[in-house]
Amino acid sequence: MNLSFPIADPDAAALEKGRLLFAAQTEFVKGVVAMDGMPPDDRLEVCFAGRSNVGKSSLINALTGHKALARASNTPGRTQEINFFTASDSHYLVDLPGYGYAKAPIQTVEKWQRLLKAYLSGRATLRRAFVLIDSRHGVKSVDEDIMERLDKSAVTFQVVLTKADKVKEVERAAILEQVRAAVAKHPAAYPELIVTSSEKGWGIDVLRAVIATLV
Repeated sequence: MNLSFPIADPDAAALEKGRLLFAAQTEFVKGVVAMDGMPPDDRLEVCFAGRSNVGKSSLINALTGHKALARASNTPGRTQEINFFTASDSHYLVDLPGYGYAKAPIQTVEKWQRLLKAYLSGRATLRRAFVLIDSRHGVKSVDEDIMERLDKSAVTFQVVLTKADKVKEVERAAILEQVRAAVAKHPAAYPELIVTSSEKGWGIDVLRAVIATLV
C-alpha cells in the first residue's frame, strides 16, 4: 500500500492541547552520556534526531518558546550528549546528538552510535522520534541510516521538515515528493509530514499538537 504522507493538519482541539502543554514550564533536566545516567522513564517521551546543522536546537527552542533552552551551534557535533527537557510535568523532550559529524573523531562517533542504539531500544516510554530533514536538501544517506535504525528498534518516527522558509514555493513540491518517496520505504514511519520554519514560526503549533495528543 502506498502512503501519500500528507502534511499533518491537526484539529482545533489538538492545537489547543498543544498550546496548553507548551504554555507550561519547560526546563532542562540533564545531559546524559551513558544509559545509567538516564532520568526515570516515568512520563511520555519524544525525541528529536537530525544531522548536524539541520536546525534541531532552533526547532526545540521555538517549540518551547525559550530562545536559549537548547544550545544552537554552527559547529557540527557540538552536542555530544542526550539532553532531556521537561514539557509540563507529563512529557520529556529529548535532544539526540546530531549525526553526519564528519569532523568528530571515529571513537567519539562510535560512542554516540552505541548510546543512541541503547537509548532507542531501552526507553519504554518513548512514543515517537521526530526525524528532522532540511527542506533545502531533502533526505540524505545519513538520514536513511537513522531511519533504518529506528525501523530496527521498532520506534515510530515522523519526519519534520525544517527551514521551509529557505525554499521557494516552486521548489517545495519537488522536495516533498523526494522526502515522501524516501520515507515510504520505512515500516516505522508515521504517515504524515510536518513542515516547519523556526524563524517564521511555521508548523510549530502543529508539532506541539502532535506531541500533546500522543498516548
